Amino acid sequence: MEKQLIGWIFDIQRFSVHDGQGIRTNVFFKGCPLRCDWCSNPESQLLRPQPLYDEKKCIGCGHCVAVCPASAIDHELFPAGTIHPLDRAALPSADAVELLIRARRSNRALTDMPVPEEALRRIVAAADCAPTASNARELGYTLVTDPAKLRAVTEFTLGVFDRTARLLSHPLMRPFVRFLMPDAARYLPAFRRMTQQYAEGRDPILRGATAVLFIHAPLKSRFAVEDSNLACQNASLMAEALGVSQIYMGFVLVAGRRQKGALEQLLGLDGRRVCAVLALGMPAFRFANTFERKASPVTRL
Repeated sequence: MEKQLIGWIFDIQRFSVHDGQGIRTNVFFKGCPLRCDWCSNPESQLLRPQPLYDEKKCIGCGHCVAVCPASAIDHELFPAGTIHPLDRAALPSADAVELLIRARRSNRALTDMPVPEEALRRIVAAADCAPTASNARELGYTLVTDPAKLRAVTEFTLGVFDRTARLLSHPLMRPFVRFLMPDAARYLPAFRRMTQQYAEGRDPILRGATAVLFIHAPLKSRFAVEDSNLACQNASLMAEALGVSQIYMGFVLVAGRRQKGALEQLLGLDGRRVCAVLALGMPAFRFANTFERKASPVTRL
């Protein structure tokens, strides 16, 4: 039985007419044992895969910078001072990460204390570290802390729900609305309850949050929702680590979809689409326990 040879291909050069007779296709392998001073391809010497930088194909992912042990990469997107050694011994253990994930809960009991500016900065920075499709990095972040603007977001959301409730209650419109928005009918009691709570001076949408993070992307972005929610998860975990409560604002997103473009206009986001919203506030209490849920079914194929 013949022994199978496996190697790493470094380059395939077609229509080669130099250094030999005829027109040939040359296949170059990595792992040359020679170390010639005049070598034109020193990156072919090591017998292992290595990232190759091609300016025309570069998407700014930073892999070349992250992998270089000598920090010798000179890249305009990563100038000196922005590259830092990674001490993997300082990373949290798997148990510590799992504990943080289990500790994170949507605590809707908030105080009127503002979230510290340094905490807000780190939460947004954590969101911006999330991966994006094709490393497009098209996401933007709008952090609202102005009380008047926060009230406007709540009132916009309740306004959309109030109009929906009126349509659901109209005897002539009810069949059409239930057909077009089948999920909205079951929320009718909730819509009425939230409107009543706001009239009594309570905020049933933002729950008294002193900051709201809106994550948005260009209208034509193909992976806007996926990228935004990856960023939102980063922000949520960082908030939990900093002792800041975080609440995913599904109602605000639903209202924004019902009245397309209105939420973005309220925030001054021309040509963009809000895809994730996270309310932030200082908790009135901290949860003292974690618990084990019934495991969800997992299918292995």
